[in-house]
Amino acid sequence: MEKTVYAADSIHAADAKFEAQKIAFAPLAFQAARALINLGILRAIADSGDAGLTRFEAAERTGLPVYGIGVLAEMALGLGVLRLHPDTLDGPPEGERFVLGKIGWFLLEDDMTIVNFNFVNDICYKGAYDLAESVRTGKPEGLKVFGENWATIYEALSSLPGRAKKSWFEFDHFYSDIAFPEALPIVFAQKPRRLFDIGGNTAKWAISCCRFDSDVSVTIIDLPGQIAAAEKNAEDAGLAARITMYPCDILDPHKPLPRGADAVWMSQFLDCFPLGQVNKILSKIAAAVTAQTDIYVLEPFWDKQRFEASAYSLQAASLYFTCMANGNSKMYRYAELVDAIEKAGFELQTAHHALGSNYYSLLRFRKGA
Repeated sequence: MEKTVYAADSIHAADAKFEAQKIAFAPLAFQAARALINLGILRAIADSGDAGLTRFEAAERTGLPVYGIGVLAEMALGLGVLRLHPDTLDGPPEGERFVLGKIGWFLLEDDMTIVNFNFVNDICYKGAYDLAESVRTGKPEGLKVFGENWATIYEALSSLPGRAKKSWFEFDHFYSDIAFPEALPIVFAQKPRRLFDIGGNTAKWAISCCRFDSDVSVTIIDLPGQIAAAEKNAEDAGLAARITMYPCDILDPHKPLPRGADAVWMSQFLDCFPLGQVNKILSKIAAAVTAQTDIYVLEPFWDKQRFEASAYSLQAASLYFTCMANGNSKMYRYAELVDAIEKAGFELQTAHHALGSNYYSLLRFRKGA
């Protein structure tokens, strides 16, 4: 994707006004799509195939009032989620047949869209009302929708309601996990025997490493609340002997990191911190590694995406960090994260871009002389 797309302003005025209306009504549009999905309306229309359904037939199949079907279906026409069967264009409204559109198909069937939609609904939607206040204070003001006990969402993860927790982890894993199959051969080409996984989360990467290479051992370094889930998953995978835990707040200046790693891995971890803290984290890592230790960073950079839709999703995800996660981090551009890491005394060795269908970048650093 070329950056020139952000320099052009070639949209016609009428189209620009339409796009502005989409923004103005965006919360209602989102809730309309949510209702169409959750009430089974969209699925019923999809199952009707090319014939489509009238609002009366949809009401009969779903057990919902005709009025509700009508207002949602008409909004769906404006969103492009549904379209009208061409044979019913000239007839009365009662005879209109609604057919699933391409956008509707993505809402129902596309994994990326489903994960993003559920994440926004279950994690971000209510808290986003406080986005402006979060920008003003530099704190995740929206997080209070889940309680007043936490400064960041990472502290709250183990206490989130079940649906919200499920959507958070599905969002987190969907993006990074897709890149794992391509990342594993790159990492293990260096034959690391001991690997530290900082921000190891639920141990998915650690388990993948142990299954890929029978000689490697992994130490997961994460917050105590996250360690419990990782430990259970490692045990369930029969890998407790090779996956050990090191509970640690990476920002605690009094808690040093263990030594002896051949490789340090951070997957979608550094975007959880502002650049100043990224520099401190890497400085802490520098004190625990040697010049022969490989430091791997797996991140989706919005300026390294192939499609504008992917870049848009990452730009939007930055607002989650602003109002829900910590108030001060984001999805970074390639150069700004590399610069922050190199300022901590590391040098970029290799950069592999476009890993997985979500266009992740895998960077390898080593301590400079």
